[in-house]
Amino acid sequence: MNTKYIFNYKILVAAAMLFAFVSCINDLDTLPLDEDLLTADKLTDDASYKGMLAKCYAALVVGGQTGVDGNPDISSIDGGFSSYLRQLWNHQELTTDEAICAWNDGNLRDLHDMDWTASNEFVTAMYYRINLEIAYCNNLIKLTNGKDEFKAYNTEARLLRGLAYWHLLDMFGTGPFVTDEDPVGSFFFPQQATAQQLFDYVESELTAIEDLLAEPRTNEYGRADKAAAWMILSKLYLNAETYTGTARYTDCITYTKKIIAAGYSLESNYLNLFLADNHLRTNEIIFPIVCDGERTQTWGGMTFLIHSTVGGDMPASESGIDGGWGGNRTTKAFVNHFQDITGATDSRALFWTQGQNLEIGDIFNFRDGYALRKFRNITSGGATGSNLSHPDTDFPLFRYADALLMYAEAVLRGGSGGDAATALGYVNTIRTRAYGNDTGNIAASALTLDFILAERGRELYWECHRRTDLRRFGKLAGGDYIWPWKGAAAAGTSVDNKFNLFPIPASDISANPNLKQTTGY
Repeated sequence: MNTKYIFNYKILVAAAMLFAFVSCINDLDTLPLDEDLLTADKLTDDASYKGMLAKCYAALVVGGQTGVDGNPDISSIDGGFSSYLRQLWNHQELTTDEAICAWNDGNLRDLHDMDWTASNEFVTAMYYRINLEIAYCNNLIKLTNGKDEFKAYNTEARLLRGLAYWHLLDMFGTGPFVTDEDPVGSFFFPQQATAQQLFDYVESELTAIEDLLAEPRTNEYGRADKAAAWMILSKLYLNAETYTGTARYTDCITYTKKIIAAGYSLESNYLNLFLADNHLRTNEIIFPIVCDGERTQTWGGMTFLIHSTVGGDMPASESGIDGGWGGNRTTKAFVNHFQDITGATDSRALFWTQGQNLEIGDIFNFRDGYALRKFRNITSGGATGSNLSHPDTDFPLFRYADALLMYAEAVLRGGSGGDAATALGYVNTIRTRAYGNDTGNIAASALTLDFILAERGRELYWECHRRTDLRRFGKLAGGDYIWPWKGAAAAGTSVDNKFNLFPIPASDISANPNLKQTTGY
């Protein structure tokens, strides 16, 4: 279980001529680089098929077909900018109180201002990246259907496709729908799926394969197992009322209980979950996006996340990197969720305040806004990662603490099959880890939905959950919750409810006659 690297991510499979995906083919140019790369006619053995599976996983972090995002998968934007994890983080964090970026790159600021349009290049990159991931998975699934010797690869590709479709549902609410059963070719125009159709598909796919996946914590590190499927389903059900109008909190409790019964536990030291040897934390990390200084060299992924959060007076060496990019920090609204920001009380308060201003007078000044040092390219033993530019730190996409908090929230929202006393115990277990003792534990009367939202922020910040959480609580768009620079106003202001979702890119609306734009755009 401690062997970190399951695939050689330098071997990236490109078989774009076989892919059926969104209609704007020019924005998804992934033609093979040379005759040595694996395509369908060269698949002869297990290594070949495993290489294709490696591409499905690697596409979550790298942005191109060669080293350091060379020959980018998406031609309309730089490979480092367009990597899946980097765009997922930007869309889930910059649109909230948890993060704000000092860079004036293109229309990046629109994400925090919440005034993006269907022509925003970053929204477009996220949309195409999701659909490209679906295309990679569809291709492998098609090639392995009915081949029992490659059943595991087929099943994992189906899970990754389900993950991508869940992200499409969560962020866009609709989109083109393509599976391995559809015809292949650049002139295929996919039909548009509604939110209900996407929900039903993800649910049906993951429930169909959950028993076919490896048992929790028995697969090669970095590969999905049953618990990863249970996490996606738990999140699907927790947000079902937001997505479709029909509550499914009982189902959320059912699936979080499966995770809780699977033998996971909280890592004793919170910070260890976000360091360069966090691949050792499989007791809590359920599904990581694997990164490595030698095998996954990209300007996206964790390279982006760690470098972009270092600037001002922060010593880059203490984060295990060769220099900070002075980009992302947080807002006063998020800082206020902690009573003590020193970290002496709650170990999750990883703020850097030296030389920083709490108030953000100038978005483009890194010193305006407190910085955060959650992710670092340093091991738990104090050693620097293998590469100062490209971190070894993995991204914990799903972890056990989230399952405990989802259980508690689903109970509070009226789901059956759980109880309030157990929910309180789970929350206090998380807070005991954070405080080092029981001084941070709360009474039953304090366990409210508002508390859960704040606690999810304290526990899971910068892990790509915040936008989804705020939307579920009715605090993303609108004016029920205001944070600095929301709506492009220094003090923050209400924004139109259409910004609960991102629009389908204008380029795809123009290219595919079967697509209709999201209301309001």
